[in-house]
Amino acid sequence: MTPNRTLTQASLLALGRDVLTTEADAIQALADRLDESFVQAHALLLNCKGRVVVAGIGKSGHIGGKIAATLASTGTPAFFMHPAEAAHGDLGMITAEDVVLALSNSGESNELVALLPAIKRKGAKIIAMTGNPRSSLGNAADVHLNSGVSKEACPLNLAPTASTTASLALGDALAVCLLEARGFSRDDFALSHPGGSLGRKLLVHVRDVMHQGEELPAVSTEASLRDALFEITRKGLGMTAVVNAAGDLVGVFTDGDLRRAMDKDIDLKRAAITDVMTLKPKTIDVNRLAVEAVQQMEQSKIYVLLVTDAGKLAGAIRMHDLLQAGVV
Repeated sequence: MTPNRTLTQASLLALGRDVLTTEADAIQALADRLDESFVQAHALLLNCKGRVVVAGIGKSGHIGGKIAATLASTGTPAFFMHPAEAAHGDLGMITAEDVVLALSNSGESNELVALLPAIKRKGAKIIAMTGNPRSSLGNAADVHLNSGVSKEACPLNLAPTASTTASLALGDALAVCLLEARGFSRDDFALSHPGGSLGRKLLVHVRDVMHQGEELPAVSTEASLRDALFEITRKGLGMTAVVNAAGDLVGVFTDGDLRRAMDKDIDLKRAAITDVMTLKPKTIDVNRLAVEAVQQMEQSKIYVLLVTDAGKLAGAIRMHDLLQAGVV
């Protein structure tokens, strides 16, 4: 290895842009030559009654792991199988109902090629993703996807760079087409990602985090301001809903309403709640997503939102509750 070379800012930026351009060109060339083999591969994966087993060695293995993860999280059951481990027992995970997606830029990776006879004896279908259709892997596959590139982004044209990017993009194309064909929805995606922020935003509803029952502050339209203040103190939400005899929500009283009443020199000891409450308060339906409550609070610049169910008061939700639920 030669001593470190000093790159000028201009040469560094030029090299970086050249790498990105080379990889972008590789993906564009891949898109231009997409053909019937892609349709066949899609059909095999869509009709797979088992699981998609993704295999690759070295850099192709890293790309294969990501492809398997993307497939699994978008509605296509998949897992990654390391070829070396497969040769020592993991091959038992493959069944006749599975489809093997094998990645190798050369199509001649020894560890992968050695597995082909056993995979075929098991009856599993093989989709090969290589840069050489006439390779051992390409010839043995039921469907071959050509992920070849004209050159690597590496100045030595040796390190897998553009070729791995092309394989990754081709895997994403398959995953997205399968997602669309399966009718995979936002809710389905959330169910696959329950532990993440996105999952919480798509799964948590207002009803899951709202205060209700005995926790919900509410007074009748016959109540006094004094009664409302006691209710706010007992429930600790900084507000109280105001409902009529039929249980319909007619107003809300908050600490902001109290300050406004004091500014107007209203007799706080004698005032009725209807004299100081805010009519037609902001509300959200009990079945809406919690993230929608966040959006409504931010737009209205409020920190507590009343919740209704068919027009009746059902609960109250605070920004603090949404922060605790991980929605914000």
